Amino acid sequence: MHHLSDYLSCFSLRIVFLQIMQKRWHYIEQPEEESLKRFGEELSTSTELLSLLLQRGVDSFDKAKRFFVPALGNLYDPFRMQDMDKAVQRVLLAFTRKEKILIYGDYDVDGTTSVALVFSYLSRRYSLLDYYVPDRYAEGYGVSAQGIEYAHANGFKLIISLDCGIKAIEKVGMAKELGIDFIICDHHRPGDVLPPAVAVLDPKREDCAYPFKELSGCGVGFKLMQALCEHQGWDKSELFSFLDLLAVSIAADIVPVIDENRVLAHFGLQMLNDSPRPGLKALKDVSNLRGDIDISRIVFTIGPRINAAGRVKHARAAVDLLIAEDEHMAAELADEVDKNNDDRRNFDANITREAIEMIEQDESLVSAKSTVLFKADWHKGVIGIVASRCIEQFYRPTIILTESNSKATGSARSVPGFDVYNAIEECSEFLEQFGGHRYAAGLTLPVGNVDAFRKKFEEVVRRRITEEMLTPLVTIDLEIKLNRINDKFFQNLRRMAPFGPGNMQPVFSSSNIRAQNGSVRVLKEEHLKFLAIEQDTGASITVIGFGMAKYAELIESGMQLKMAYNLGENEFNGQVTIQAYLKDLKFE
Repeated sequence: MHHLSDYLSCFSLRIVFLQIMQKRWHYIEQPEEESLKRFGEELSTSTELLSLLLQRGVDSFDKAKRFFVPALGNLYDPFRMQDMDKAVQRVLLAFTRKEKILIYGDYDVDGTTSVALVFSYLSRRYSLLDYYVPDRYAEGYGVSAQGIEYAHANGFKLIISLDCGIKAIEKVGMAKELGIDFIICDHHRPGDVLPPAVAVLDPKREDCAYPFKELSGCGVGFKLMQALCEHQGWDKSELFSFLDLLAVSIAADIVPVIDENRVLAHFGLQMLNDSPRPGLKALKDVSNLRGDIDISRIVFTIGPRINAAGRVKHARAAVDLLIAEDEHMAAELADEVDKNNDDRRNFDANITREAIEMIEQDESLVSAKSTVLFKADWHKGVIGIVASRCIEQFYRPTIILTESNSKATGSARSVPGFDVYNAIEECSEFLEQFGGHRYAAGLTLPVGNVDAFRKKFEEVVRRRITEEMLTPLVTIDLEIKLNRINDKFFQNLRRMAPFGPGNMQPVFSSSNIRAQNGSVRVLKEEHLKFLAIEQDTGASITVIGFGMAKYAELIESGMQLKMAYNLGENEFNGQVTIQAYLKDLKFE
């Protein structure tokens, strides 16, 4: 006989269950048996690892060798990039004429690492150099009139722009009239017309035959230096000593960690861990980073600190840090950048709270398919971060705008599957300028156009977006039995790093799971820990769920569950164990 208390307990658990946001699980298509069998004859390893490799396009022994053993000899010929020969000749002409060269870069991580790499490498061969990073607030994104005026006033005859410039038709034309040539190194999508530069290096140009299209801005700058190095017969090892900067740009700019980027990131991370330049070593120290640094740790620790310099004060401080050769000076600069990052966190938290309140207090915003918010006094430096935070809460394309130089300026972020750049482009009649990628963009418009833009953007999103795109997505590589997870499998999994877009850390799912009685723990009031037992095999694994304390009661009740997770390891008292890090749970 059931007691009323049992019914009430079940009812309250069901309420808890319904209040938890449901996510959509998408299983990546599994390889056909024939493909697995054929690949297994070439590469002797577990079926699970073969499946993961085939999903990533690694389907032969030779491809597996290139994947697991990246080699700098596999980098592409930089002269396959359109205009590379023109760019190299123009740099060499500047050397011959003893012209002053200005290295000009954007104020984000990709831009500042680009400037640091190109400036530091060239300064070993040539002394008439300086660098320029625009002020995020006074000048805005990209090539500015102030930057060109600075170059003209100081006698520069050549500007190398990095991570910007692909749409700077008017500004490059202005420089040309003043007798200043441009070499553009960019990786953003070009418009229909290219700027009148001496050379435009951008693998996304339609007429560019370069085989890899997904370089970071720093990556394009690196290819220019590689071309110069090869043309002049300089020692390549000197150039490769700057790959730690390039790895930081690849991680922070969220470009695919595949193909050439995989090679560059592999060796860059090796340097970052073994012998980083003083500026990056100092950033590791102030970030309290211990153990090996991977792509994810750059994204969440080093990247935000470099970005904070330009968000809170001026990004030139980030370049000063990255090019520093003295460890004591680097440590001082890193402390300053770290303080900027603390300020940035405070701005970020306060504005995020305000933004979420604005949405929750307006029924039309709650029911919308997109978010467009404007507040004149929001700090311009953190609005991109705030847009991402709003997506975590409401999961839909989001644009956060503030006022700067009497204009509304802002950042857009999107959800998987939805091209926010194209949606913004469809609203271009309200904009003065915009640029960016499929999932992140920047835009500027008259303050008086904000309401009309918001209305049109919502119409475009409502027409194009699907309900699937509006549901948080967990992409799962493989359903796996817990008894297949052992040390050998985990070590092979680690060799698949560096992980990042295009080669994400594999996500597994396992079914028929229950928590061992009495094992459920809530840590620091928000995290979850329990011992998962696979019912049919008896295999077990310790599970950690960051921010998932809300599931504790349901799991403790003995409900059978299905879990999606990454694998990692935990070291305690000298013992290393494999752990599962939860992405999501479903109750069966």
